[in-house]
Amino acid sequence: MKLVVVSAGLSVPSSTRLLADRLTQAVRRREPVDVQVVELRDLAVEIAHHLTNGFPAGKLAAALDAVAAADGLIVVTPVFSASYSGLFKSFFDVMDQEALAGKPVLIAATGGSARHSLVLEHALRPLFSYLRAVVVPTAVYAASEDWGAQGLPERIERAAGELVPLMTALSGAPAAPAATSVPQQPGPTASGPREEPGRAVAGPEKNGAGGFTVVPFAEQLAALSGR
Repeated sequence: MKLVVVSAGLSVPSSTRLLADRLTQAVRRREPVDVQVVELRDLAVEIAHHLTNGFPAGKLAAALDAVAAADGLIVVTPVFSASYSGLFKSFFDVMDQEALAGKPVLIAATGGSARHSLVLEHALRPLFSYLRAVVVPTAVYAASEDWGAQGLPERIERAAGELVPLMTALSGAPAAPAATSVPQQPGPTASGPREEPGRAVAGPEKNGAGGFTVVPFAEQLAALSGR
């Protein structure tokens, strides 16, 4: 499986890249994956040119292709003015809107204060939900005081444990049919299933007319990814 890590850190060394590396290591402890790291600071000029002329240059085009071909993503941004960085947003602005559809994404951020932790739910999760990615339930925020403190390692491990099964489901065998009808219950007569008072029978003839179908979660993910 291929894991692409997008880091929007600007300094060297960077706490954003450090968090990205910790998350990557946690994934690797659970599943052998091929990892490619995309450092957005190296692509800043090409991203700006793409925004103005509509054409990605060599390194940016390769990074966009890597993200589109990945089985899963880890994305990490520093927090500026209570939101993700402009460089981080610009990278996903120039990406094809279909590239992340159905793709598992682990979101994370770093900041100087714990007060910015809500950026994960108020900014990053809505962004990737709009792009139709499958965002893992646990998001990871690391403030300056979190490094070496209790709690951060546990969040990292939990998030990695949620990402790996989604990646495995999407990179597995070809998807089965998109929907499976609920079978009819056996009844005493050949005319159809027996209905009890106050209880509706869920059978194939009910589909499309107030009935329902059951679609396994893995099949929903596979259908979204077009595999």
